Amino acid sequence: MLNIEKNAENNTLLVKLEGRLDTTTAPQLEAELKDVLDNIALLIIDMQKLEYISSAGLRVLLASQKHMSTQGEMKIRNANDVIMEIFEVTGFSDILTIE
Repeated sequence: MLNIEKNAENNTLLVKLEGRLDTTTAPQLEAELKDVLDNIALLIIDMQKLEYISSAGLRVLLASQKHMSTQGEMKIRNANDVIMEIFEVTGFSDILTIE
């Protein structure tokens, strides 16, 4: 299960994720982001309450990163040790801006 909380202010979109970002929930996040990214200069994804991310979740992050690179930037915040390890093992720590 994945809970997605979005908060847009000016040209910034803050997306808070809670739960698991996996094969079942990745399409949900992808759909939620697809409709709102067009006028956004900064996308912040807060992973403080994210427990797990699978390759399907990584794919959504990569697609969002590519989209945002043409119009602004994307930042990952509050990733826990488990998520950070997945980012490091997959090389995503080199691709994503992680704070």
